Amino acid sequence: MVAYGRHVTDYQYHMNHCGSDITLEKLSNIVDLGINFDDKLSFKDHITDKTNKAYGVLGIITGKRNFDNLSTDAFSMLYKSMVRSHLEYAGALWNPNRKDDIKRLEKVQMRATKLVNDVKHLSYENRLKKLKLPTHTKYRRLRGDMIEVYMIKPVL
Repeated sequence: MVAYGRHVTDYQYHMNHCGSDITLEKLSNIVDLGINFDDKLSFKDHITDKTNKAYGVLGIITGKRNFDNLSTDAFSMLYKSMVRSHLEYAGALWNPNRKDDIKRLEKVQMRATKLVNDVKHLSYENRLKKLKLPTHTKYRRLRGDMIEVYMIKPVL
């Protein structure tokens, strides 16, 4: 690749700005405002970071020393405010569309609902109904997309 008459490697770009020559490095990964961007915009690393953080917070909520017999209402409130917020932060930007990414996000909620003693014997769908939680994939993401579409104001 040639820029401004110079050969540029795959990892550096040269730019001439106001008479000074600036070398820009190509990055394969960068974190900005808590979102992990990679050069392919797959957000795989971001999803891994967020699910790990969610599992960590979930461990704090359901730990034996912290909340021994958590009621369904208390768990639901703690899960929505402390765990789900990590999984959905800036979701409109990195909205997952690959099945394995969606499954990894949903797996956090599946595991979380199994930790509540009152509902752990039920199926996943029944646990969600009992805890009054929607699925991440079918409801929350669709709801967020619809809100984004509604907020777009037509330009006349």
